[in-house]
Amino acid sequence: MSSGASSPASAGDTSRGFAFALAAYLMWGGLPLYLKALEHVPVLEVLAHRVIWSLPVALAVLLVLRRTDALRAALADPGMLAMAAVTAALISVNWGIYVWAIQSDQALQAALGYYINPLFSIALGALVLRERLSVAQWAAVGLAAAAVVVLTIETGRLPLVALALTLSWGFYALCKRALPIGPNQGFTLEVLLLCPVALGYLAWLGARGELYMAQAGGLDIALLLGCGLVTAVPLMVYANGAKLLRLSTIAIMQYIAPTFIFLIAVFIFAEPFGRAQMIAFPMIWAALALYSFEVLRQRR
Repeated sequence: MSSGASSPASAGDTSRGFAFALAAYLMWGGLPLYLKALEHVPVLEVLAHRVIWSLPVALAVLLVLRRTDALRAALADPGMLAMAAVTAALISVNWGIYVWAIQSDQALQAALGYYINPLFSIALGALVLRERLSVAQWAAVGLAAAAVVVLTIETGRLPLVALALTLSWGFYALCKRALPIGPNQGFTLEVLLLCPVALGYLAWLGARGELYMAQAGGLDIALLLGCGLVTAVPLMVYANGAKLLRLSTIAIMQYIAPTFIFLIAVFIFAEPFGRAQMIAFPMIWAALALYSFEVLRQRR
């Protein structure tokens, strides 16, 4: 998923930018269906395939766009590599938690995490970057925090999956702001840094005779190879769409993905939607409505 808070915005919205962003959010929204088809494959192996097969896709896009110069410069800059290593670690944690959530019938928590994410991002902006928030924005953050408290009290435990996704993506977006490289090049650099670890892990599994792909059927192999497409394509489509949209437009469009995840979790995966969720989710939706209203008011 992506956070509008860390994306550039153009002076006005364009239909091309809207189409790109909408396509990206719809792909992210449908991703649980793809990952559910791989629920019998170990989480870390799925994660490794997401990293490895994203690299050729990302490199191909850079070659087509003729934007490899920045990547080569970044590879020669130790400071840039160190910063990219941090963002790469954060995004890999986020991906891994998300895969585990879908495989463990916790898609509803994943939806909650990505609903909370924009509110966490504006709170981070206030606390870390000293950005000034309006009363309405603080109220939205408080309402989201209250929803987490309600869930914790009603279920007897913290919604750890949702919080882990929110924290990992929120800090990823924050650190990504400091990475002075284009979004496509930055993503390519991140998967390039993660690839040796992913390849090493698969080699270790193979040496132990535990590599699932070595004994998988044709469909599973195709799905594992396709992990690169479903990981890289939405991110890169989004990155190009975000440049052609106002930040306020992106801020509201980002609810599309968690809404689809929510609907899939409840109506396709049939995950339980009990009293705690019936109280907490409307609180989150109210917080997002308040946040959206404030975004639109500031835009005007």
